[in-house]
Amino acid sequence: MTLLLRASELIGLPIVTIDGGEDVAEVKDVVYGSEQGRVLGFTLNKRGLLHGRRREVLPIEQVAAIGKDAVMIHDERSCLVPPDEAPAAVATPERNRDVLGDSVVTDAGVKLGTVRDVVLLVGGDGEAVGYELERDGTTETWFIPRPVQVAVSGEAVVVPADVERFVRHDLVGFGAALDDFRSQVSGES
Repeated sequence: MTLLLRASELIGLPIVTIDGGEDVAEVKDVVYGSEQGRVLGFTLNKRGLLHGRRREVLPIEQVAAIGKDAVMIHDERSCLVPPDEAPAAVATPERNRDVLGDSVVTDAGVKLGTVRDVVLLVGGDGEAVGYELERDGTTETWFIPRPVQVAVSGEAVVVPADVERFVRHDLVGFGAALDDFRSQVSGES
């Protein structure tokens, strides 16, 4: 079964080295690329009593794995990079390219809700596999698979109407629906 987590659950997680098991930083913010459908990297905080913003950033290419309890890297020296050596999207993330708060509308014109969070695979490399949506006028949330979206504008995410069949109300049920969705999509190619 597919294990999933919300991108917001990564905030505050430790960055741990595989080589030494050291807790070298913590996730301050998740930098998400809606066009790519994946996490691009992380801004960081220092660890410990005198924590505050850490100057270095962590590009996704330097991440060994994203887990539910930690983000794993090989070593601090080569993986945490100064902003001038990092991809621009990670070094100076733009605030307006976030999908949080965007409406999700099917290509048939049905509004499914508003993006509340991005869903990632546990143990993965930052691939976004779905969105958590808040239904308008309710406190109800839905999880939908993130297909190759038709369009992302900064105000709306347009998805194929067929995605509605895979809507679930919890992450466990969504993991099973995601497996079904992926098998259908791979069977069509």
